[in-house]
Amino acid sequence: MTISSSLNAGVAGLNVNASRLATIADNIANSGTYGYKREVADFQSMVISQGQGSYSAGGVRVTTGRMIDQRGTLITTDNPTDLAIGGRGMLPVTSITALDQGDTPTMLTTTGSFRPDAEGFLRTDSGLVLMGWPADADGVIAGFPRDSFEGLEPIQINSNQFSGDPTTRMQLSVNLPATATEAGASGDPLNMTAEYYDNLGTSKSIEISFTPTVPASGTSHEWTMTIRDSATGATPIGEYTLTFDDTRGNGGNLLSATLVPGAAGGAYDPVNGTLSVDVVGGPIELSIGGIGDPSGLTQLSDTFARAPVVKNGSPVGNLDSVEVDADGHVNAIYNSGFTRTIYQIPLVDVPNPNKLISLNSQAYQVSPESGPFFLWDAGDGPTGDVIGFSREESATDVAGELTQLIQTQRAYSSNAKVIQTVDEMLQETTNIKR
Repeated sequence: MTISSSLNAGVAGLNVNASRLATIADNIANSGTYGYKREVADFQSMVISQGQGSYSAGGVRVTTGRMIDQRGTLITTDNPTDLAIGGRGMLPVTSITALDQGDTPTMLTTTGSFRPDAEGFLRTDSGLVLMGWPADADGVIAGFPRDSFEGLEPIQINSNQFSGDPTTRMQLSVNLPATATEAGASGDPLNMTAEYYDNLGTSKSIEISFTPTVPASGTSHEWTMTIRDSATGATPIGEYTLTFDDTRGNGGNLLSATLVPGAAGGAYDPVNGTLSVDVVGGPIELSIGGIGDPSGLTQLSDTFARAPVVKNGSPVGNLDSVEVDADGHVNAIYNSGFTRTIYQIPLVDVPNPNKLISLNSQAYQVSPESGPFFLWDAGDGPTGDVIGFSREESATDVAGELTQLIQTQRAYSSNAKVIQTVDEMLQETTNIKR
């Protein structure tokens, strides 16, 4: 019984070392595979109940597993949609084959070189399609569930799309001459024009005139600001009375801004320093500076000076490129300079990533042993950032694998020697009868 148990233990040793050799071979073969995770073989001894004065070898068994939580080195590429993760978390993907069949089962991967295919889907050469939450027309991501893959869609890029961004905000920085409000001044208005873009991306302009109030004596420090829209003609869309401070330490700063009674336009907000006027396409918020704020409208000296108008919006442009920021937002960049968020890529995390089910092409699937998944915004919770222009190299350490290869070869040879020795001992037992 003891001799036969030694034979069985030797056979078990051959089998487990053959399994270990297979994992080493797989690791070395994939040392150049982006995103590959090492497969490891762990041995566990098997113990048989022992009797008095004898020992039976229980042998050994092997379990294999993939070290998915081990990350490879990140390298830089020249493709903006080559993605990797700087930390914990995985990218949601689906199979192009399943997509063609109208189904989108969600799988996970840690890196991928995603490029638009003929239909615009961001996919890898191995057929993994990147998934994300779609944004609305304003680039806002709705509140999708975090414990479900519902809401995720294959990311599709229309390379021929055009888009414009209407202007909704403007910031004015203008100095009005204090001498223009003195008695005896000409009272001529000072004019300026600010370009804006309407809802169709067409260039329009807001025409602003500043008319000083000229008193009979002294200085008024008062102006009338009249705003017109080039799309509607001469009818004012806003008319305000501006008064400036002349006290020491605060001289030249805005003191008050009030809507002319009966005139068009929204009320001035002294806290934010803004007012609203309606152009043809909708309201535009004008920032003229808060009370006492020297960065907006001022009245100093004898010079009419205008800084460039700061505004949002852009003319219609054609899609130029797509990039992914650290928060996982997929941004469409147009040749007009306009950038719009079209998707958000969440990062999937599970309590035990090493128990995910391994699939082809460095893809994984959630299992009961991996624990429940949760979809995080990149950089939140335990997850890292999404890094564009990057790939994750294989986690294989070739030098370490070759060292284990030597150890495995020696262990295999030793177990073969055990079997040979048991055979010789059994032969000696047989020879006793002779």
